[in-house]
Amino acid sequence: MIIAGMYSFKGGKENIRTRYTAELREVEQVIAAINSARYKTKTSYEKTMPGRSLYSPRALNKAFRQEFEARGWNRFKVQCEYSAEHYVAGFAPASPLKSAFREMDFVKNGVGVEVQFGKYAFMVYNVCAKMTIFHRLGVIDVGIEIVPIKLFAEEMSTGVSYFEQFVWDLEHRGIADIDIPVLVLGISA
Repeated sequence: MIIAGMYSFKGGKENIRTRYTAELREVEQVIAAINSARYKTKTSYEKTMPGRSLYSPRALNKAFRQEFEARGWNRFKVQCEYSAEHYVAGFAPASPLKSAFREMDFVKNGVGVEVQFGKYAFMVYNVCAKMTIFHRLGVIDVGIEIVPIKLFAEEMSTGVSYFEQFVWDLEHRGIADIDIPVLVLGISA
């Protein structure tokens, strides 16, 4: 695969190139190591493209996981402890709340990486919420979000978001005080 686009959110590109050169090099190696042709294994049953051969996001995610783990990158999971203190009278649960977790796809030396072949909302959540949370927890200093460019996303199921849309929204959203530096990488086959 190749890097077809780069977007620097809150100085992400400059920060990562300066302070996390080795980690950025590894991310670039991971992307280059994945032969996308091997993952065009999904047959579409959608009305708009019946029988068409598509890239499998699940298979691509698995390939990324194998490549990152081979280079010493690890998932990082944190338990969420949910409180009942914000319920109004009469709505508190009868039993203790089952807690969930939040997870970064890959973390190494203060760099958090998310690979996203899903819906648009997940891309925004990763950069504008999840990376901020993991930064506040002291897990990461900067983030890298890997997403398909539009041309590549068109070879997946409908609804997969893409780099160009994501960049437009980040530019029009602006930067908040709590945001962290993130490098958004648009990839293609």
